[in-house]
Amino acid sequence: MCYAISMNNTTPFARFGALSVTGNRLVGSDGTTCQLRGLSTHNVSCYPQYVTPETVTELTRRFGLEIFRFAMYCGFADGVEGYATGDDAQRAMLEEKLYAIAETTEKLGIYLLVDWHVLLEHDPNVYADMAEHFFATVCPRLAKYHHILYEICNEPNGDDVTWERISAYANRVIPVIRKSCPDAVVLCGTPCWSQRVDETAKSPLQYDNIMYTLHFYADTHRDCLRDILKTAVTEQHLPVFVSEYGITDASGDGAVNHEQAEIWLSLLDSLKISYILWNLSNKAETSAIIKPECSKVTGFTDDDFTVSGNFVAAMIKRPK
Repeated sequence: MCYAISMNNTTPFARFGALSVTGNRLVGSDGTTCQLRGLSTHNVSCYPQYVTPETVTELTRRFGLEIFRFAMYCGFADGVEGYATGDDAQRAMLEEKLYAIAETTEKLGIYLLVDWHVLLEHDPNVYADMAEHFFATVCPRLAKYHHILYEICNEPNGDDVTWERISAYANRVIPVIRKSCPDAVVLCGTPCWSQRVDETAKSPLQYDNIMYTLHFYADTHRDCLRDILKTAVTEQHLPVFVSEYGITDASGDGAVNHEQAEIWLSLLDSLKISYILWNLSNKAETSAIIKPECSKVTGFTDDDFTVSGNFVAAMIKRPK
């Protein structure tokens, strides 16, 4: 069923409605293949000033965003505690921010990706109990919305963090989401910082409406990772979603590589794979879309954006 939220049929949700997964494709309520392009926050705990209805509304209208990713770091990072390691007051603040952005994105007619951002803890099982708590807390309140996707582990990493360990975690968390949101699309991270989608394809999860994430940074990841992606999608028929990428190197900083970014996006467009750019912040790194000297949270001008920031509008406008 398509749950219309706007009479303006130019919004992504008005065009596609509630999403699902058919074969290796993300599809709209009428079965049409849906490719989304959007922007991710940085660590919401560290840069909460940008995760507001006012900022999200302005950037959506400025760039034409189709999906917005809410990156909820679970552990300590960027000098602050995450959802799993913070106190009750911080968790309540993050939940309220999420609820406000859910309402805002619904009104804008764009999709929202709720990201449980596993990173420095390597193994998603480290905070599995808190992941269950988080999704058990927020999903009942978010269940009334039909534009929300869930990402259960951002970038599992480490030699011992195998697909078997990731899938064991997924089998704990997905049923929690499904209890309140039985039809929502769920994205699952893959081994090696969400790169080894080919390994995942050998033993996919046994649920409907599941996709698997691949992340890349254009100045670091090139033909080898592109070949892995092509194998997983075209030969192993895995549904893949690029929930995070950058036009910089893998640190999120360093050189911007437009040439390699174009090769990547041309491939993703040819495969109808959705992609989300990292990141909404003014952090002093080249992947941040706002210049570090800019303290604005609304009322932006062209001069307030970095090279990555000025890339967003062109990315969204690419022909489909």
